[in-house]
Amino acid sequence: MPEGQEVETDKLSEAIHEKLEQEGGGFLKVIALTTAFLAALRAGDTVNEALVLKTEATRLQAEASDQWAYYQAKGIKSAVHEASRASWLALGKEPPVDYSAKIEKYAAEQKEIEARAHELETQRSEKSREADELLHRHHAFATAVALFQVAIALGAVAALTRNRPVWWASLVLGALGAASFLLRLSA
Repeated sequence: MPEGQEVETDKLSEAIHEKLEQEGGGFLKVIALTTAFLAALRAGDTVNEALVLKTEATRLQAEASDQWAYYQAKGIKSAVHEASRASWLALGKEPPVDYSAKIEKYAAEQKEIEARAHELETQRSEKSREADELLHRHHAFATAVALFQVAIALGAVAALTRNRPVWWASLVLGALGAASFLLRLSA
């Protein structure tokens, strides 16, 4: 049975690499470097930080709501004691001494609770404001990332087709993405 003709793969591989160098191997290296550079540029991870701040704001709001419920409970207790005291007075009798003391105690406790609730609401508002600012920044960063991704895709197309105009388009989009990123970073 006759054997097929053998082709030396080492010589073939060398010939392919030589041809690649002649026809744009350097160009492919430049495309690879610019694509790698664009891939390395990334927007800050602001969205995760914003979500953490929003979660913290929600927790603080829940604590503030708890404080207001506690404040109302103290007010109800005070009102019950005041009503009991008024009933004693309506009967022409002196109410127990602890009624007045408890009413004063509940009023003092309400002031402390109110201060704590306001403090929590202030913290909540600050966290929510910070999160909103970060989300606003994230939207601009997301635009920059989208431009980088399109630039990287165009770089890959340029490498596959060895098309310089497509590579230039990749560079332009990458530059726009970098400009968008830097503008938002300085804002």
